[in-house]
Amino acid sequence: MTTSSARLPLEGIRILDSTYVFALPYAGGLLADLGAEVIKIEGPTRPDTTRSGGFAGAFPENLVGEDWWNRPSTYNLLHRGKQSLTLDMTNDRGRDLFKELVSISDIVMENFTPRVMRGWDMDYPNLRKIKPDIIMVSNTGYGHGGGPYASYPAQATTQEATHGHCWITGYPGESPSKAGASFVDFLSTWTSIFSIGSALRYRNKTGLGQWVDIGMYQAGVMFLSEYILDAQINGRDGGRIGNRHPYRAPQGCYPAAGDDQWITLSVADDEEWHSLCGLMGREDMARDSKYANVSDRQRSHDVIDEIISAWSRQGDKYELMHRLQGIGIAAGPVLTGKDVHFDPQYKSRGFLERVTYPPRREIGSRIFMGRPYHFSKTPLSIRGPAPEYGQHNQPVLQELLGMDQETYLSLVDDSIVASIPLTGQVTPRLDPEKSVEMGLLAEWDPDYLQKLGLA
Repeated sequence: MTTSSARLPLEGIRILDSTYVFALPYAGGLLADLGAEVIKIEGPTRPDTTRSGGFAGAFPENLVGEDWWNRPSTYNLLHRGKQSLTLDMTNDRGRDLFKELVSISDIVMENFTPRVMRGWDMDYPNLRKIKPDIIMVSNTGYGHGGGPYASYPAQATTQEATHGHCWITGYPGESPSKAGASFVDFLSTWTSIFSIGSALRYRNKTGLGQWVDIGMYQAGVMFLSEYILDAQINGRDGGRIGNRHPYRAPQGCYPAAGDDQWITLSVADDEEWHSLCGLMGREDMARDSKYANVSDRQRSHDVIDEIISAWSRQGDKYELMHRLQGIGIAAGPVLTGKDVHFDPQYKSRGFLERVTYPPRREIGSRIFMGRPYHFSKTPLSIRGPAPEYGQHNQPVLQELLGMDQETYLSLVDDSIVASIPLTGQVTPRLDPEKSVEMGLLAEWDPDYLQKLGLA
């Protein structure tokens, strides 16, 4: 975490972040990196799902602590640099306060199913009455409107199926597969950030706000354009081809020296194929007519894979990458989560940033993902740790809205605001070594704090 005197791109922009889980919460964290004032809003009986349950991630040193709801890794990654306000939006008083905040804000982000904001009279037509130039961003599974799926709840874990990605992910003859746990969330994160930038530019030029209506499954479809065109023009539905490529061969993920270590490579043309054969000491294959062109190599891919695997498992994955890249072949090591923290390229880019928490939080310093881009004129960084639950209730309500102490205390008494979640329970913890035995963790390094320079 660093500071800079340069004006940040979104400095002076206030965002009400009434979103849950991953996609837009992460967008809010990145917008805070860009200088926006982001107020994270949760309900006293509806804390963010990343504070507990399967989305919570890990706790520092596996210790839940007395305020366990403030300590999960996922929550702290997504909500860095934000303020935290709790409001019971099911209560008229809570909604009235939200509307007051709308009147002095620039952007509202929400990811409820379409009926919720409409039922609260806080959909875009109603928010625009409060502040005509407000920008509203809604992120739902299938978008708003009259479509047959519009009212359905959704998660990224199922969205890959509805946008077609599962159909082309997996191995020949096997069932459709997912790509990781939350692929579509990231797509909606980037989509929302781009759309907010566009809406702000439009407002700067016209003085008008607008509603950004994101359908997550459509964000996924955008990344399948070549398959959609192939279906439209050639009548082909595509299929699952594993790690291979329709126009490059060989391509795949191959074993490297060590336990569960891997290297990927992709050969673009005949010249690169000859270079690979030379590197492996198999010049005879470069002359063999069975492998003369990409079509021939596709037909013989299984045999080629066996030969590459026998060669690659003798070398370190980083050494193999450098050797392959040295002769012009695209290649990269398969990095584990642990590897990422020590990878020299990530370090050189400053992608992993250190964030230090106040002593009372008993979290110390931690490392979080930054951003995959640099601005030449504006240094960016994570601007602070994720807030404690309800940490900014009083500053927002009393200082920003001018609420008196008596009114504030009545909100606390009536659980319209809270500093401790009224529902939820801590995610059960397992001993790390036991987790390795059960296959829940690939590896446990008890010296990780020292190796990361956090001790």
